[in-house]
Amino acid sequence: MTQTTVPVIFDLDGTLVDPAGGITGGISAALREMDLPVPEQAVLNSMVGPKLSDSLLHLAHVPEALVNETIERYRRHYRETGIGQSKLYPGIYELLQYFAASGRAVAVATQKPQSIARLVLEHHHIADFFVSIRGAADNESLEANTASGKIEIVGAALSDLNSQPAVMVGDRHQDVAGAMANGLDCIGVSWGFAPDGELEEAGAVAVVHTAVELRTKIEELDAVRATALSEVQNDGSL
Repeated sequence: MTQTTVPVIFDLDGTLVDPAGGITGGISAALREMDLPVPEQAVLNSMVGPKLSDSLLHLAHVPEALVNETIERYRRHYRETGIGQSKLYPGIYELLQYFAASGRAVAVATQKPQSIARLVLEHHHIADFFVSIRGAADNESLEANTASGKIEIVGAALSDLNSQPAVMVGDRHQDVAGAMANGLDCIGVSWGFAPDGELEEAGAVAVVHTAVELRTKIEELDAVRATALSEVQNDGSL
């Protein structure tokens, strides 16, 4: 029997987990320690998702020579208090339980350093749901290899899923771009950090507002895939 369940690759912050100020608070604390200006909250929110070194450089306007030390200070704050401040979005745990019970493979692809991503997932007791947890290199300094953007991270997670057709779920345009570059559709979630219209403009196939809506949309993709496979099999039998 042909498998028609579509594997799902999830973003982390803003999709599965609400950082609840743990990220933006850590960035603010690090900037204050460095005697650097702290951006307004809207700018801090926009820094959740992209690579931190890029955000510090281009959004917070941290001088290049100070970016690496700012990241080190942020990481300390995040490990000490930020992880504990985070919480799962409503319905996410139940959604992952449902997918596990139905045999659906799920993975994580995040621009958060991979080791920290695993700590966050373990803190919320959901790490074991995932067959793959992919993130950025632990070294996010400006000098680090930059081949750890969203496109490459999504590609690594997809490879772990044996390159099956899959769907990406995320809250920012980087998630959509990472999915599209790997030949995947992306479902956007409205409860994250994207400004209004960002996900639609980026090319998300749908934007959902609850975990229940997300489950429904993914199961609709299952049905589409099942129909397509059936048509291929029927054509082959002629």
